[in-house]
Amino acid sequence: MLRFLVRRFLGAMVILLIISAVTFFLFYAVPRDPAMLACGKNCTPDALEIIRKQMGIDEPVPMQYWHFMVGIFAGRTFAQGACPAPCFGYSFADSEPVWNTILDRFPTTVSLTLGGAVVFLTIGLGAGMIAAWKRGTLADKVFSTGSLVLSSMQIYFVGPLVMALLVFNLGLLDQPTYVPLTEDPAGWFMGLLIPWLVIQIIFTANYTRLSRSSMIEQLGEDHVRTARAKGMSGKFVFFRYAWRGSLIPIVTIFGVDLGSLLGGAMITEWTFSLPGLGKLAVESVEKTDLPMVMGVMLFSATFIILFNVIVDAAYAFIDPRVRLA
Repeated sequence: MLRFLVRRFLGAMVILLIISAVTFFLFYAVPRDPAMLACGKNCTPDALEIIRKQMGIDEPVPMQYWHFMVGIFAGRTFAQGACPAPCFGYSFADSEPVWNTILDRFPTTVSLTLGGAVVFLTIGLGAGMIAAWKRGTLADKVFSTGSLVLSSMQIYFVGPLVMALLVFNLGLLDQPTYVPLTEDPAGWFMGLLIPWLVIQIIFTANYTRLSRSSMIEQLGEDHVRTARAKGMSGKFVFFRYAWRGSLIPIVTIFGVDLGSLLGGAMITEWTFSLPGLGKLAVESVEKTDLPMVMGVMLFSATFIILFNVIVDAAYAFIDPRVRLA
């Protein structure tokens, strides 16, 4: 297991290096010049050169990339001041440290992700198990048809509809907003309730279909049929053997989904104007803010890769066949 984790860690470092290089060099394919945007309409060549130097973009692109990567581990010094490690530089847009901005936005994304995950896992897995247990009955058809319809919807479509119904027409809830959990737990819960509901509508449908198909497949496995032949009760076989084996594909998808959401749920945060990493990423691209784009990209990629490693390690605890292999 240790050797496996070391290999995955080294592989993750290579992937992050490739992502950082591709993102950095693609940024310079954008026709907009961040120094020119910061300089304004009445910009002189001397003023433009000063701004380029302040931004750290007055050197060749490969040298800029080298300084950026070194700064992450050793820190750097800018015109705005010293930037301790991990240093992603200063934002071109507001001259604020990128790392501090990411840390300020991250609690919003964590709250949105974990709350939504609890809802869609609970409802999705429960509905999928019931559909598999009652296969061929009316309950199975209702859950299967409903999940098929809901899985085709998109957050940017469902979100405004839910807000129009619950906020503007019925007045049951306030508009989504983020309040720190430590300051106002009730305000934190109510401010994120609509985004959680919308996320669970989309993700619950996918997890219902996945858990149902996985459970039905497990119920047809040899070891499950053998357990039934030995006289074990249907419920015991269902939960002890079939349910445990059906978790493997679900854990795989959940690890990817959770890593992606923690890295920044762009569409959800933009739809509800929540100040998280996803909204920050979109704003940074619009402003041609290279340090912020790089910081959010690497931060997000780290979570996606991390949860993929965790998922692989979790296989050994869920399925003994993986551990023996």
